[in-house]
Formats: sequence, C-alpha cells, structure tokens
Amino acid sequence: MAPRLNFSDWWGKDKERGTPVIVKMENPNFSIVEIDGPDAAFKPIEKSRGKNAKQVTWVLLLKANQAVGCVAWLATILWGLIGTIKNRLILRKGVSVASEKLGKSNLLFRIIKVCLGVSLVMLAFEVIAYFKGWHYFQNPNLYIPHTSDVLGLFHIIYVAWLDFRADYIAPSVQKLSTFCTVLFLIQSLDRLVLCLGCFYIKCKKIKPRIEGDPFKSDDLEGSNNGYYPMVLVQIPMCNEREVYEMSISAVCQLDWPKDRLLIQILDDSDNECIQELIKSEVAKWNQKGVNIIYRHRLVRTGYKAGNLKSAMSCDYVKDYEFVAIFDADFQPTPDFLKQTVPHFKDNPELGLVQTRWAFVNKDENLLTRLQNINLCFHFEVEQQVNGVFLNFFGFNGTAGIWRIKALEESGGWLERTTVEDMDIAVRAHLNGWKFIYLNDVRVLCEVPESFEAYRKQQHRWHSGPMQLFRVCLPAIVSSKISIWKKANLILLFFLLRKLILPFYSFTLFCVVLPLTMFIPEAKLPFWVVCYIPILMTLLNILPAPKSIPFIAPYLLFENTMSVTKFNAMVSGLFQLGSSYEWVVTKKAGRSSEPDLLAAAEKDLKAFGAPQISRGASESELSELNRLNKQKDETSTPVKKSNKIYRKELALSFLLLTASARSLLSAHGLHFYFLLFQGVTFLLVGLDLIGEQIS
Repeated sequence: MAPRLNFSDWWGKDKERGTPVIVKMENPNFSIVEIDGPDAAFKPIEKSRGKNAKQVTWVLLLKANQAVGCVAWLATILWGLIGTIKNRLILRKGVSVASEKLGKSNLLFRIIKVCLGVSLVMLAFEVIAYFKGWHYFQNPNLYIPHTSDVLGLFHIIYVAWLDFRADYIAPSVQKLSTFCTVLFLIQSLDRLVLCLGCFYIKCKKIKPRIEGDPFKSDDLEGSNNGYYPMVLVQIPMCNEREVYEMSISAVCQLDWPKDRLLIQILDDSDNECIQELIKSEVAKWNQKGVNIIYRHRLVRTGYKAGNLKSAMSCDYVKDYEFVAIFDADFQPTPDFLKQTVPHFKDNPELGLVQTRWAFVNKDENLLTRLQNINLCFHFEVEQQVNGVFLNFFGFNGTAGIWRIKALEESGGWLERTTVEDMDIAVRAHLNGWKFIYLNDVRVLCEVPESFEAYRKQQHRWHSGPMQLFRVCLPAIVSSKISIWKKANLILLFFLLRKLILPFYSFTLFCVVLPLTMFIPEAKLPFWVVCYIPILMTLLNILPAPKSIPFIAPYLLFENTMSVTKFNAMVSGLFQLGSSYEWVVTKKAGRSSEPDLLAAAEKDLKAFGAPQISRGASESELSELNRLNKQKDETSTPVKKSNKIYRKELALSFLLLTASARSLLSAHGLHFYFLLFQGVTFLLVGLDLIGEQIS
C-alpha cells in the first residue's frame, strides 16, 4: 500500500510565522472566521459559533419567500376559479345547462334551492346576533335568555327562534343524524368484512383452477382434438364510431378453431354512415376467413337487452353451447376463450364465468383515476369475495361467458329494466346456477373521460337495481333457494349496497352535517366526519395502491357523486322520470399500446408508400374511402363546450354557507370539511373535472 502523505503533520512541525490576520470588509455577506495558526481552519467549529444574526435573517427570508410563493399559488388558483365562475355562471361563455331529465332532478333542485335560501337567512340572522354579542350558540347548554334579558324586537325574534329550534327542530335532526350514523356503521362493517374476506383469499391463494390440460387430446388416434366446444361471441353496439374497429379486430383474433366459433356484430346504430363503416369492417374480416356476421334490427326496442334477445332467437344459436359477450369498447386477448371456457368442463352447475376489466385510459385525467379506484375495489374485493364464498355476484354485462342453457332456463334477456345484466344474474341464481369470477383474466376497456358521460352511466347503474328490486322481490321470496341466500340477496345485495349506501352518503354529508351547523343542539360525532370516512376510503384505495395520493380528492368526489346516485336510486325505486331511459356511454376510442403503435404505423404508410390491403377487395376499399371522404366533408369542427350542473352548484353554495356558519361556533374540523366539500361541489358544478365533451 502506498504511504500516506499527511501534509498537515509536516506543516505542524514548523514554527508559526507571522501574526494572526483578521480580514474586515464593508457590508460582508458571509461569516468572519478568525484563523489562529495553520490548523485553525481545519478544526471543528461549534454550531453556535457559526451562526450569526445575518444567517438567521437569510433563513427567515427564505421561509418567508416560500410562504409568499405558496400564497401566490393559492391566489392564482382562486383568481382563476373566480374568473371561471364569472365566465360560466354570469357571462355564460361556452357553456350550457346540463339536461335535467334524469329522474325527478327538478324537484330535488327546487328542494335544494329552498334549503339554500333558508340557510342564507339563518346565516344572516346568526351573524347579526354574533356582532350584537348574543353568543348563545357558543354555550353547550344553550342558555335561553329570560324576558328580563330581552333587548328589543329583533332580540325577541331571535330568542323565539332559539326556543323553537331547541324544542321542535333539534330533536328531529338528531334522530335523523343517529339513524344515518347507524346505517353508516352497518355499511362500514360490511365493507370491512369484504376486505377481510379478500385478505383471506390472498393469504390462502384461493382461486378457480383448471384441472389438467383440457386442450390435450386423450384419444391416441387423434380423432378427439381436446375440449373445444361451440362458442358464440356477441358484440352489441349502438353508434360506436370511435371503438367499433378495435373491438371487432380483437374478437376476430381470438385463438379458437374457426369452425367452432361464430361472431355476431349486433349493430343498433341509427346512423347510416356508421352502419356502412361497421359492415365494411365485418366484410374485411369475413374475407380473411373469420366466421363473422352483421345483424341490424329494424325495430330497435329494449335497448341492449332487446338487441341480445333478438340475436339469441336465431335458428343457428341452438348449435352453440356457450356465448361470450363484449361491449363495443372491450378488447379481449387472443387467449381469452382458452382461459375461461375450460372452467365449464365437468362442471354442469356452472352458468357464468366473469372476468375482470382493465382500463387503457385510467391515467387520462383526475376523473378516470377516481373511477379506477372504485372499479378496482369492485372487482378485486366485491366480485372476488362473492364469487369465492357465495358463487354469486352481479354480471357486469360484458367480458363474461354464459352457458346458453343457463340463459334459456332463467328466462333469457328481458327488457323490463336498464340493468339486464343484473336481472339475468339474479334469475339464474334463483334457478340454482353457480358463478365463477376470474380476477387474473383481464379485458381492456375504457372508463368515461367526461363528467357528463360518467354522470349518465352512474344514473343508469343506480336506478336500474331499484327497478329490478321492485320486480324481483316476489320471485326472491317465493324461490326455492335457502333462507341464507334470500337474506343475502334482499338485505346485502339490494338494500345495503344499492339503496342504503346512496341514501346515507347523501343525507349524512350533504343534509345532516350542514343542518348541525345551523342547529347546534343536534350533534354529529367527530369520528363520523373524520375517522370512519378516512378508514373506509383507505380500504377502498388498497386494491389500487398507486392511487393513495388521491385519497382526499376521492373522498370528496364520492360525496359529490352521492347527489346523482341518490337521485337515481329514488327515481328507480318509485319509477319516477326517465328511469327507464338508456343512454349510451360516450367513448373516446382509447387503444392499448400495441394498438397505438399499429395505428402510428398505418398513418406513416398513408403518407409514404401506397398501402397494401389485406383481405379486402378493390370495390370495398373504394366504398370505404368514399364513406371516409364523405364523413370528412360533412363533419364540421365542433367547439368543445362545458355543462353547468345546477344541483351541484346549489349544494356547493349551501355547504359553503354552512362552513361560514361553523366559524361562528368555532367548529374547526367541520369548517374545513364543509369548505373543501363545498369547493368540490363547485368544481363539479362548473364541469372542471374530467375531459370536455365535444
């Protein structure tokens, strides 16, 4: 090893030369250190010695600069929000009022407006009383002044209001608060049990498995080629211009013997241009040897249920044993059938195999991220736990395979509700059929990117189950299934998860909580507002751990969506408004990464060398080019417009008014919750979440 040269030791042997030097400068910007000897600069210096008033001043200035930057950032956001409110609410630039055809929205909106007006009057009343020094609401025992304490007419009115509020209004509000809290606890317990069941499944590694290799032939002579039953694939669609091509392409590439597979494109489009485009796509794959047919109904009744019912009435369907259903934006992998169909082998009681959804646009914007949290919990926890322990869950309407015999024995597709998928699942369960959920098999699809599309989808998903509950209740009670399964269907599947959940979430956080600010005699426990919602939100986010940073927006947004869900639940339960109307969810046409690469390659070929057609005749290509040219000529650029959602805006002002009232009572947590919840309602009401609709 090379010798270490310690020059400091050599220097230390020399005698000190010269005198200590002190350097002084005018207006120094750094600390002055006195050097006494050659090694003084290398000796450790005490921390307190290195600090002086100038350093402390710079640290304070740095902190102040950061604080000013944060305040400026908040001020910029606030100024932008004020500008948006001015442009959209006052000047009405580029906005339109959202359609209020979803149930009894107008009635609910009128009720909210009345509550808002009353809350503003009460707030003004309390503010005047506060500045006059009548701080009775700060006393937990609510001291009511005697006649000798009355100080004028306004004071008499205020005292009368306090007396009336304490004797007549507060008890009713307190009972409603207690009732909603109990429902909240019951639903939270159900959510906790589901999470524990999912944890047990993960620990024990429980999942449906395929015994052996079903596609391996046991016949030595080779006459039997394995388990390849006849499979029918259906893609119902209606005006799906953005997604029809990639869904048809994905289904046509399924790895299954061509002579044992038939694909039905069930087109309910009323746009002739879209019909021709879909026909051309079907013809292209038909020429490639794929067994695919195009069907279009002349009488379009019953929406999706009517479309599927019409397709199942074809004579050739009797030759098929199973039917796989995909919505127009779903893209199954080529091995989808090989991963699902073998579960039916040697399992005659199995009626449905449901797979999981995966979303190609889950990171597109904040709205898609929040939807991904909900749907991940639904598939990872709800569907998986119910499938393992009960062999029953709600059919998701797509990405699943039915045994055709199970469909026929359960009555087939019915048009009586807008949730035909849940309807057939309940009837099949009542007939004794079992379901399997495959969490490992995923099918790509989209989630709505605009709030308008998401709002309509959620209305259909929450009004339909209440319609079905009204229709199916007598059949459930009179069925031959066990009492435990009847209780699960009525109490858990319908009442708790479809009725109680939207009821308490809207009533507790959008009605009772603001009321307790104006009626302080009615108490809402601290843990109801803080601890349990945060715990339940954490449980919801666990299946999507990458979404943990969005815990606060998710909690606030779910409370905001409770208005739409509550309104849909009421309209479906009492058959109000347009609860039977089916609105097709708007698609953006997002593709998976391989599809995007293929599309890019296609675009490059279009601008470069002439494109080679594969499996399409010249006449069909010319017809397709003509349709595309006609589409480009007739289509005019449409400006993106935003919607104004009146219920959400009215509720935002109501919650912000309640937050202002909470300041007078010094309710710290309640103030922040109401403030942020009111701002969230305001952002949603102004359509500032999600993509704009073109």
